[in-house]
Amino acid sequence: MDVSEALARRRMTRSFSAQPIDGELLVRLARDALRSPTAGNARGIELLVLSGPDEVAQYFATTTDVAWRQRSARFAGLARASGVIVVLADPHTYVERYGAEDKAASGLGEDLSAWPVPYWIGDAGAATMSLLLSAESLGLGCCFLGAFRGTEDLVARFDIPDRFVVYGAILIGHPDGRDHRSASLDRAGPSRANRVHRGRFGSAGQA
Repeated sequence: MDVSEALARRRMTRSFSAQPIDGELLVRLARDALRSPTAGNARGIELLVLSGPDEVAQYFATTTDVAWRQRSARFAGLARASGVIVVLADPHTYVERYGAEDKAASGLGEDLSAWPVPYWIGDAGAATMSLLLSAESLGLGCCFLGAFRGTEDLVARFDIPDRFVVYGAILIGHPDGRDHRSASLDRAGPSRANRVHRGRFGSAGQA
């Protein structure tokens, strides 16, 4: 499968089967994902691999609450994922790297407030996309989950150092074919053609 095919086929999977995936495969996927771009070769992105029912359950226990799990129609399918890869970014690694002699002229080595666009967020997104495409190429399903609840509990439970920002997590497993189409897919909006501009902004549809 080439990259274009993987991009075209990729979908968020929200209903997994109980078929396991070997933990070593998840580790390999994580290591491969870290071949993604890293600004200044800072290498400030790290990945926490959780595999098997117990560790997946611990992830959900920290990032969701009982009320949500009871009312969510999707929780049972999500909870059957074979593994979770948590994407972590260390902003201070980037500040330190851009404070080095060869990057000092950027002015980004002062402190976090000097960054109009945080490179660590871009690098975390690149690693995430690499994981999604790698999983797709192996016929596996993935789902990206944002980090907007339970982050402090997640950090404490899995001994994540305080210097890291939790960017999000990728569930990985075998799709069970019972996914429900997301209502978001029917949301009206501009096409891909209208979001590509050639030569100058506003030339939508010409690329």
